[in-house]
Amino acid sequence: MNSIYTMHKPFYITIIFCLSFFLQVDAQKISKEDTRILIEKQDSLAKLGLTLVEAQEAGDRFRADSLFTRVLVRSLKVKNSFYFNFDSLITISRIYSPDSTFKLFTWQVSKDENTHRRHGAIQMRTADGNLRLLPLVDRGFIIENQRDTITNNEWWIGSIYYKIIKKEHLGKAFYTLLGYDENTIRSTKKRMEVMQFNESGMPVFGGNFFSFAKDTIPKKNQSRFWIEYKKDGNGRILYDEDLDIIIYDHLISETNEPAKKYTYIPDGDYEAFKWVNGQWQHIEKLFTSKLKDGEAPVEKPVTESKIKKGKG
Repeated sequence: MNSIYTMHKPFYITIIFCLSFFLQVDAQKISKEDTRILIEKQDSLAKLGLTLVEAQEAGDRFRADSLFTRVLVRSLKVKNSFYFNFDSLITISRIYSPDSTFKLFTWQVSKDENTHRRHGAIQMRTADGNLRLLPLVDRGFIIENQRDTITNNEWWIGSIYYKIIKKEHLGKAFYTLLGYDENTIRSTKKRMEVMQFNESGMPVFGGNFFSFAKDTIPKKNQSRFWIEYKKDGNGRILYDEDLDIIIYDHLISETNEPAKKYTYIPDGDYEAFKWVNGQWQHIEKLFTSKLKDGEAPVEKPVTESKIKKGKG
């Protein structure tokens, strides 16, 4: 079996070095001894991270995943580990919230090209530097009505997150998560959902956040939104900071079989969502004419030379 990491290496590189917001580390917060410990653990985690996506046998991948999880938790127990970026973990997504109140770790382990399990955790920033970790348990494979279901960290619809967008409404913070789902051998998904923290400080995923009320044919609101397209079809969901909107590709079936999502590809048009009064309001057609090659909204490219130098 081809390595998932090898097949999608550009994607992993992009989410880690380009789309992620990395907190500027205050070296004073982590002692020299703890920094040494974290660097050693990072080396172990990096090797395990490669094994869990590159090993030929599923059993080896799952064993590496189990060990990776245990070593990661032990690493995060080091005081002030929140401020350590774990830059060497190139197969693991690690992104800070824009307000630096939490950090998201997400990754996946694959049984085969059709069966994937996501794993993750939310590390909260704490005043004393001690660990507060909220595990994310992927139960997406048994949640039927994903568009309308509100979940928590114990009932998580797994994604590899590559962007966090913070918005506010009535004095409350809402974090929109853009994520990637390997899905099956024939199709890929990109997903977006809103996360907030309840009065107990626990995460809540989903809610009445995606509005289609202004569409030509209005439809009911959704708790989350995604696009599904042909494997390696390059469908995109991205946030444009200048326009302050989420842009995504309009998709069509290349074989005129709309029921078969694995035939969908971008057609050059774009749709979008804009944050209005506590909801992402759908925009059916972002541009009045199709964009030519090179004019489409793209994520900031990252070259291998920049990666080797640690630049984003």
